[in-house]
Amino acid sequence: MAVEEAVHLRQTPLHALHVALGAKMVPFAGYEMPVQYPTGIIAEHLHTRAKAGLFDVSHMGQVTLRGVDAAALEALVPGDLAALPEGRMRYTLLLNDQGGIIDDLMAIRGGGEFQLVVNAATKKADVAHLRERLGSATSIELRDDRALLALQGPAAAAVLARLAPGVETMPFLSAAPIGDLFVTRSGYTGEDGFEISIAADRAVALAERLLGEPEVAPIGLGARDTLRLEAGLCLYGHDIDETTTPITAGLAWTIGKRRREEGGFPGVARILAELVDPPPRRRVGIRPDGRAPAREGSAIVDAAGNLIGQVTSGGFGPSLGAPIAMGYVARSHANPGTALSVVVRDVARPARVSPLSFVPTRYYRAP
Repeated sequence: MAVEEAVHLRQTPLHALHVALGAKMVPFAGYEMPVQYPTGIIAEHLHTRAKAGLFDVSHMGQVTLRGVDAAALEALVPGDLAALPEGRMRYTLLLNDQGGIIDDLMAIRGGGEFQLVVNAATKKADVAHLRERLGSATSIELRDDRALLALQGPAAAAVLARLAPGVETMPFLSAAPIGDLFVTRSGYTGEDGFEISIAADRAVALAERLLGEPEVAPIGLGARDTLRLEAGLCLYGHDIDETTTPITAGLAWTIGKRRREEGGFPGVARILAELVDPPPRRRVGIRPDGRAPAREGSAIVDAAGNLIGQVTSGGFGPSLGAPIAMGYVARSHANPGTALSVVVRDVARPARVSPLSFVPTRYYRAP
């Protein structure tokens, strides 16, 4: 990384804490972010699966929309937001006019307004798109005055309940203000967990308090990536982008029955047609044989050596002790169990199509 590039990297409110904890800092989406701590990515990954990991996700965009109703927002996304109750949230997709994915995001309804959590690399473009499409009657505020922490893992609820009693009974995909915190229950690791929005100047104190709990360890971007890959979750700009539609990406489940019947979202004609006649390629999970991981960009070939796709995310799955990958393949090769090969270091290595996710998810379900 050139020196002049480093000068322009932004820092989250927790930057000094990361450095003090010995994090290896790297450029990511215009920020200087911790990729790992001294224990290493595999240990951080396994700790999150066993106990609780604390992630700094303050680089992501927290956007407040005021003066917009669900119908206006539904004109930009395929998710059913009109049926979303107060205090609940939904994963949805910001689409371009061709049905391509501009971004994936969480939409939260509460207090007569909507909160969106969008990806760091796209947040400025997302806000510009929202302002263009929603018009001046809608107030759109990118909340750079707030930090965002994620507490993930099977011990997350018990830990956070010590600071904020009641969170342990929050339903999955719900949101609530608790004191000076705004807490949501979801997560991008496949584990139960919470996202905690807090004023930027109070973030360090909160992080230190959480890290003081015996179950909690700091977790960097490296383990965040392996955790979401094991859960079969997309990384924007890698597994999905404006060239992929929700159907191609295996995200048809984000389009509810009412939206399919009524339409009214960008690219609706193409997307509804793809629901009937599936597109020629599809995102799939891949389990390579052996130990060599197939990285992003690796070619996928059939038994005759014909190119049938490409890996978009790949690496080692610590929970499985084996390599895993995701990518797009020709529809004829997309069924689970289909044999294919991934090209690693110029050698076609045997692999097979796998269901997503690679490990069972453990999101909270109320008893």
